[in-house]
Amino acid sequence: MSDTQKPLENGLTYADAGVDIDAGEMLVEHIKPLAKSTARPGSEPSLGGFGALFDLKAAGFEDPLIVTTTDGVGTKLKIAIETGRHDGVGIDLVAMCVNDLLAQGAEPLLFLDYYATGRLEIDAARRVVAGIAEGCRQAGCALVGGETAEMPGMYTDGDYDLAGFSLGAVERGHALPYLDRQTPGDIIIGLGSTGPHSNGYSLVRKVVEKSGLAWGDDAPFAKDRSLAQALMEPTRIYVKPVLPLMKAGLVKGAAHITGGGLIENPPRCIAEGLKASFDWNSWPMPHVFQWLAETGGISDHEMRRTFNCGVGFILIVSPENAEPVLAALLTAGEVAYDCGQLEAA
Repeated sequence: MSDTQKPLENGLTYADAGVDIDAGEMLVEHIKPLAKSTARPGSEPSLGGFGALFDLKAAGFEDPLIVTTTDGVGTKLKIAIETGRHDGVGIDLVAMCVNDLLAQGAEPLLFLDYYATGRLEIDAARRVVAGIAEGCRQAGCALVGGETAEMPGMYTDGDYDLAGFSLGAVERGHALPYLDRQTPGDIIIGLGSTGPHSNGYSLVRKVVEKSGLAWGDDAPFAKDRSLAQALMEPTRIYVKPVLPLMKAGLVKGAAHITGGGLIENPPRCIAEGLKASFDWNSWPMPHVFQWLAETGGISDHEMRRTFNCGVGFILIVSPENAEPVLAALLTAGEVAYDCGQLEAA
């Protein structure tokens, strides 16, 4: 617009197009203290700039390799949107990224989120970001920024989507897996999950539809909880109990049990010529998975390649280290099992 041109008195604004800049600025003010609560050595979260700096030296690294991950929450968000239960999905978002970093032996350092919606609802967005901040505190990483995109026409009112991005680091020579150190007889230790975590929810929702239950009905598999409450249990974050074991050199490989379940994920951390041999009776199948299998008529194989079936993360350790690793995990408050071993493929 030239200096001589004036805006029309009845001209359109961005708000007329469905984008509320004021609401976005208000959300940023709500988020600032949440981000500040996640500060850690190497980072001082301060929203509002065009990027975030991180000092690897201040974080204690000498010769680090950078490890990056990105992920989302998937159709678990549909349940959050339909039931108004927005508080835990931020934890899910962080967990899906930082647990992947952990599987490489990396320490999570910083996290960024992307929140896209048709119309910004400040309270729902604030609750989502509060969950993200809580996930970052659980993982020991800093929430250093993100993006809120209000896109009318792309999403219907009330709908939103999430993506997360995390950066971690591991000292050179210490990235997992140690494929050349793995041998037949190595023990597979499984860490208990809190439920389906953030995977298989398209099938979960199909089973719920088949069951005829409403989200507010009592969960058949969880006492004193609604179906929505039970199925929205956030993904467990394994960083704090597991990372010290990795830094101590007690772990040869690790896998985050996400999409693909216990069939597709373990091979990603196992040396060629070896395979995971699970003792499927060595840990109790959580009630939620029993209900899903029975109600949906889902075969054992389909359950194992879709869900974590109660084991959200696995570690591969030498037989002589299995007992001390299990003891350390139990002391840290984890539920853990000796659930199999490596054998020749």
